[in-house]
Amino acid sequence: MKKQPLDPPASKQPATADQITCNNLRLQRQIDFLMTADALKHIDRRTVLLDKSRRENSAEHSWHIALMALVLGEYAHDRSFDSLHVLRMLLIHDLIEIDAGDTYCYDTAGYQDKPQRERLAADRLFNLLPPDQADDFRHLWDEFEAGITAEARFANALDRLQPFFHNCLTQGFTWQESDVKRHQVEQRMEPVGPAAPELGRLVADLMDHMVKIGYLAG
Repeated sequence: MKKQPLDPPASKQPATADQITCNNLRLQRQIDFLMTADALKHIDRRTVLLDKSRRENSAEHSWHIALMALVLGEYAHDRSFDSLHVLRMLLIHDLIEIDAGDTYCYDTAGYQDKPQRERLAADRLFNLLPPDQADDFRHLWDEFEAGITAEARFANALDRLQPFFHNCLTQGFTWQESDVKRHQVEQRMEPVGPAAPELGRLVADLMDHMVKIGYLAG
């Protein structure tokens, strides 16, 4: 069945959380946060869908890497890690892009002010929540960014692995359009091996193949 387009909204203004009100202040703040998080669906990334019909958005990316954590957890170097902790980290780590935007991993200019933009975004967005949840989410985000714990190392590995797989299956689409070279991809994928050795070996093999068939410049 052919999909029908949605009717255009009567107003260009999106629905806001203040249209949902309740007497429970804690619940109100939680709803406000959740409705704000809907904006992540509008943050486009450079990665394209496997059918190359469009670019994925950050909410789709977060879902996909959370699913990868469930499926690929057995390959983590430290098998004692807390899988729920990894999932929580993956589901919240990109929320700051609502304010800060997505910074393409090979955009050196964009990376210059990325930490500042993202810290300001984290300060605003997580503090929409009640204080205990705001602190919890901020600690999760800080942990992911630091990349020190076993959970953060594995989460970071998956965050890099997903767009790598997409490039392999789309003829190196974003590598090609940005003239990305092998040494740049190697540097980007460096955290995968220590966090998940078998996945790191797969990345190395695939990279060799991508260069051989011309999807990635050597």
